[in-house]
Amino acid sequence: MKKILLLITNLLVCGYCLAQSAHRFTDDVLTIKSYDKIYETQPNAILFVGSSSIRKWTHLQVAFGNYQVLNRGIGGAVIDDITYFANDLIFAYQPRQIVLYVGENDLPNVTETPDTILQKTVALLKTIRAKLPNVPIVYISMKPSPSRDQFQQKCAQANALIRSFMATQPNTMFVDVFTPMLKNGKSRPELFVGDRLHMKPEGYTIWENAVRPYLKK
Repeated sequence: MKKILLLITNLLVCGYCLAQSAHRFTDDVLTIKSYDKIYETQPNAILFVGSSSIRKWTHLQVAFGNYQVLNRGIGGAVIDDITYFANDLIFAYQPRQIVLYVGENDLPNVTETPDTILQKTVALLKTIRAKLPNVPIVYISMKPSPSRDQFQQKCAQANALIRSFMATQPNTMFVDVFTPMLKNGKSRPELFVGDRLHMKPEGYTIWENAVRPYLKK
């Protein structure tokens, strides 16, 4: 009987592990958790979380040297990915403030409309608020990347919907980087590296100037 119970337990554990490893970003999250064990993180930091535009913000500590900041971006993440890993990427750090950039990678998906992007963003915020009801959230608008010019209108519409929603939420700020990253209504390739998706320091300077007034010391 004990052997049977042990076998069942092992099967359940293995099934759980397989379910966890089935997510495409499990390895990325495990790498982050391994890093956390080596370099102990302090609670009460300002947590920057989201997709590759966060992950590649490598000079975050320099840009916001007067603040305790933490970068936990994952390249390629869509909104649902951040929601899925909220325990690992958000709640584990007990942040005093959250700066969020996610949604741009949802734009190329033909099944995603501005409204579905809004609804997924709302679901992410509800997930955060369930455990962190009072922590201030700074949402950075989706940027106009030249490689995604064909989605610029979709991006603008989704940003507008999210901005209207954020305006109804307490302790939630919408930061517009879409407008200053346009010139004569068009994206600015000079702000981007060769892939026309990720930013040069000049692009991040726009973000830093936009975000800084909202950060909590």
